[in-house]
Amino acid sequence: MAVLQVGAAPQAPTYHKDIQPILASRCVSCHRTGEIGPMEFSSYAKVRPWAKSIKKTVLSRRMPPWFADPHFGKFANDRSMPQSEIDTIAAWVDRGAPEGSAKDRRPQPTFLDGWNIPQPDLVIQAPKPFPIAKEGKIDYQYLVIPTGLTEDKWVETVEARPTDRTVVHHIVVYVRDPKSNWLRGEAEPGIPFVPPRIGKDGKPRSDIGGAGNEILTIYTPGNLPDRWKPGQAKFIRAGSDLVLQLHYTPNGKTDTADQSRVGMIFAKQPPKERVMTLSASNSKFAIPPGDGNYRVDSPPSRIPNDAMLMSFFPHMHLRGKAFEYRVKVAGKEPEVLLRVPKYDFNWQLTYKLEQPIALPAGSHVEASGWFDNSPNNPFNPDPKDTVRFGEQSWEEMMIGFYDISFDAKYTPGDFFRRPAPKPASAGGAQ
Repeated sequence: MAVLQVGAAPQAPTYHKDIQPILASRCVSCHRTGEIGPMEFSSYAKVRPWAKSIKKTVLSRRMPPWFADPHFGKFANDRSMPQSEIDTIAAWVDRGAPEGSAKDRRPQPTFLDGWNIPQPDLVIQAPKPFPIAKEGKIDYQYLVIPTGLTEDKWVETVEARPTDRTVVHHIVVYVRDPKSNWLRGEAEPGIPFVPPRIGKDGKPRSDIGGAGNEILTIYTPGNLPDRWKPGQAKFIRAGSDLVLQLHYTPNGKTDTADQSRVGMIFAKQPPKERVMTLSASNSKFAIPPGDGNYRVDSPPSRIPNDAMLMSFFPHMHLRGKAFEYRVKVAGKEPEVLLRVPKYDFNWQLTYKLEQPIALPAGSHVEASGWFDNSPNNPFNPDPKDTVRFGEQSWEEMMIGFYDISFDAKYTPGDFFRRPAPKPASAGGAQ
């Protein structure tokens, strides 16, 4: 008589053995004290009450946040959770979310208090907290802070952090060169300043976006610090100032204050590649009332000399719907490198290419943004409004930031000349 052999039922996933490693690698960086995650995932006791919610958000792929269309490009910082991990979490919850044996307990990731980066070599902070009422409009604040650097530095890791992230929409950190006159004579160091929109010539100002000074880093909710590969860095000249462009949005609940800061880690030796943030953008648009799919294209952003394309950072406001980057190389059709079909204003992410892409001299980077100004957009401040470019969240922006790298022997002035002069020495970029 044949005997049917029935295998043992698969063992149910447990927190310590199966779930904690997933949360540690994909979730804890945000879900910990002082970060954007609204609950902590630091122990079984703190995770267990959220088990059903965790299952729901990973099944819907709302968490971890990642919005790149997988058909275009591969990214080193892809946060999307593999189906196998989603299935493990779902099975764990369906079987009662057991804790499991203490012998399977794994160590939690460790973080430096107050940072997502190792101990900074230099921290620059606003001298005083900036008061923010619970309601009202706040113009962009520009804060000039001297670096105090007496020698040139290459920055390989940088993080900008608010002290109250509930009211900080973004921080753009510019490096003001000692020879730059931008805001000089207007903005007193350490004192928040709102540039008048009309210049002394009676025309609208065109310098509030840095006036040609380089961007060191950009903070947005949910984004991660900038960490470049060994041999890559951004440059700060001795005697430079940082200029923080601070966009505050009242939280509607309480009066508060923010005292943002920037932490930097310097390269131990001069890099081979200089990193620079550029953009393909358009500020000349008018989104019609009620339009649910209005497209805005950037003029092509020309790359004058050979470079490597490293990452993308799309930026829109509350009506932002989708975003796309393309590269046009001479003799070829434009190629889509990143498509974000469902842009999320609350999670503005950087997309770092797994393998940088060569941009031959004369290449163009193009970007397109789509906007939903219809009543179907639950975040739309006013679907009856014609929407134009503006700083506030109820206005709009279409900016496709992207990072490139090029030979560190060249200065930016050299790079933007065509053809670039032959570098005289390895220190020529200084």
